[in-house]
Amino acid sequence: MATMTGTSKRNYNITALQRGLRLLHLFSESPQGLTAKQVADHSRLPVSTVHRFLANLEGAGFLNYSDNSVYHLGIACFAIGQSALAQLDIRRVSLPYLQELNRLTRETIHLTVRHGLSAVYVEKLDSTEQLRIFSRIGAAVPLYCTAVGKIMLAYLPNEERSRVLSQLTLKRQTPNTVGNLQQLEAELYRIRKNGYACDLEEHELHIRCVAAPIWDHTGLVNASLSVTAPAVRMPVSRLRQLAPLIQSAGQQISRELGYQTKDNRLPPRRNTAGEAALAKSF
Repeated sequence: MATMTGTSKRNYNITALQRGLRLLHLFSESPQGLTAKQVADHSRLPVSTVHRFLANLEGAGFLNYSDNSVYHLGIACFAIGQSALAQLDIRRVSLPYLQELNRLTRETIHLTVRHGLSAVYVEKLDSTEQLRIFSRIGAAVPLYCTAVGKIMLAYLPNEERSRVLSQLTLKRQTPNTVGNLQQLEAELYRIRKNGYACDLEEHELHIRCVAAPIWDHTGLVNASLSVTAPAVRMPVSRLRQLAPLIQSAGQQISRELGYQTKDNRLPPRRNTAGEAALAKSF
């Protein structure tokens, strides 16, 4: 086989494949589904071309077609997504720590990774309490008004953080959502100083959350973990008390992913009795 040099590299771009993948991406952002006309409008492709793509994607199981002429993502997408989740190293490494947090706090635990301007849930352990919050693996939430997102924003390198902040549209999700970039930047400074982030009903009313960063082997933070609960079970005092627990879990996960602090040490583990008392306190 001939070797490939800088002057002899082939162009492997396949236009039809790229178009099909872009169409699937449209459906990932539209959980309610799309009609062929809506797909054509979003993709700026002729309706006849869109129909051919949709028919092929449906035949392969990547799309489902309903009686009301709406297409949704099909079982093939789900199967591939589940396989991708299973192969995510951070998910495998984090799971024991997420399970311990879930046991100690009895609250919902999330693991998220950054994808563009969003944080995506890649693992979730439900609360054991009767009153619990709703979320799902694969869902994307904004970076600027969630604890899991703000912690990743806070730890971005300065230049990248400035670039990402300039791309954000700060839409008010609740009356508590940050209103402008100046307020957000001040919040991110406090987060870096404290080492954890809180969501005080900023994304959804009656839902509160505390999150901590996860560092990869290069020292970057592109993932985070959180404890989430209804506001009635999560006064600010409990958020602050849970912060050391979740920070410790994030540091342990980071170590297993290959991250090393400058002095190569992590905070000492608390004893189980102390952790349980802290987790249950209000």
